[in-house]
Amino acid sequence: MRRLIVVVGTALLSLAYASDNSATWTGAYKPLVATYSIYSGEPGEREAPTQSERKLAIAIKGDAAKEIFDSLHPDAKEIACTDEKGERLRRKGEVWCSYRPSNGYRCFVGFNLRTGESLSGASC
Repeated sequence: MRRLIVVVGTALLSLAYASDNSATWTGAYKPLVATYSIYSGEPGEREAPTQSERKLAIAIKGDAAKEIFDSLHPDAKEIACTDEKGERLRRKGEVWCSYRPSNGYRCFVGFNLRTGESLSGASC
């Protein structure tokens, strides 16, 4: 009898855990607050796009930026973009995010529109 209670209890907990996970993550797209720029040159020295060079930079703010930032842990220790106290930076490959107390979370991604290559969406 005790064994049956343990088995049933474990099964119920497993079901509850599985339904909690499926209820919180649906796979649906979420709203995104973002701006973009199409340019040529480098992120820190942008120029007008040309016929042969067109790059896309996307800056994301708000809840989406915070969720992306939280996914890129840990903080980058060797990089600083400003001298603002409390600034935090995180980066994986060409995706990078910042947190500043003065303007919150921001994330940057970019693409070369001629090749499809992933690029950094901004520079400090």
